Amino acid sequence: MMREKILMCGNEAIGEGAIQANCQFYAGYPITPQNELTAYMARRMYEEGRVFIQSESEISAINMVFGASLAGARAMTSSSSPGISLKQEGISYLVGCELPAVIVNIMRGGPGLGNIAPSQADYFQAVKGGGHGDYKTIVLAPSSVEEAFNLTRLSFDLADHYRNPVIILGDGLLGQMMEPLPQILNSKLKIQNYPKDWALTGCLGRKPRIIRSLLLGEGELERHNQKLQEKFKSISEKEVRFERLYLEDAEFVLIAYGTVSRICKAVVNNLRGKNKKIGLIRPITLWPFPEKIIRETAEKIEGILVVEMSAGQMLEDVKLAVEGKCPVYFCGRMGGGIPTEEEIYEKLSQMLI
Repeated sequence: MMREKILMCGNEAIGEGAIQANCQFYAGYPITPQNELTAYMARRMYEEGRVFIQSESEISAINMVFGASLAGARAMTSSSSPGISLKQEGISYLVGCELPAVIVNIMRGGPGLGNIAPSQADYFQAVKGGGHGDYKTIVLAPSSVEEAFNLTRLSFDLADHYRNPVIILGDGLLGQMMEPLPQILNSKLKIQNYPKDWALTGCLGRKPRIIRSLLLGEGELERHNQKLQEKFKSISEKEVRFERLYLEDAEFVLIAYGTVSRICKAVVNNLRGKNKKIGLIRPITLWPFPEKIIRETAEKIEGILVVEMSAGQMLEDVKLAVEGKCPVYFCGRMGGGIPTEEEIYEKLSQMLI
């Protein structure tokens, strides 16, 4: 019996994933190439009797999410590169107050206003903090429309479980492309109902609660930071996700995430058909980064090729994970350029394959 499917673009799939994860509040401001997500949420949140706000700015949107999360709601915002930059102070506040939220970045070319073509140049911003202070956000990088849907549903559970923002990092190509999905609109999702005995919901019949990130007492802020670092350590031990392909006998390995990993997978499969021992590692969590599998693989192979739509941002984390155990090469495009299979073949040929 044929399974019924539905055609959706990546932006819409993220929106439906949020709906099914019981997102109760969405605030956003239009920017290409993520506008389909905002439009989808405007319709679906209304249909579900939930709160949708088109805010007057990106800064307003992230602070509305802060308020909704503070009250215990599952809250979400989305934007694209320059808009996410404007949200960075609010993201730091969310982490400092240990508030869950889901933040979607459908990346575009930069720096500055750049263009509306796909890019991966916001990697540093997402995984290294972006805002002020010592903090981390969980960063999920889908490579297909269906995975965008599934990882969005997961992101709300991760955010609630760890009381920490989660960033979904896609690009303009993933947001705009359309792919068939299994019939999902009526699917049943088991929602984790994490207790929110910290939420500010009114104190009738109980003691008042306080959530703040301004800590001025002697040693108070340092103790809070130590607590946060312990949480980040727990996340880094428990939430690493990645895909591996043909690592058992690989002599050279490609490392790529998101849309670019799909191009690399085609290269790997083609070269495998020509008896070339090529493998692939695709990080799904950009933070926590899959350091262990990269380090273990580097000990057994002749070289790694990192492919990105940037000047080489993930490249730095790969080199740190490799610890000099094998050569690391790079193939990248910037400003909305997309690496082609031919460019990757050419780079691989320079690695004496």
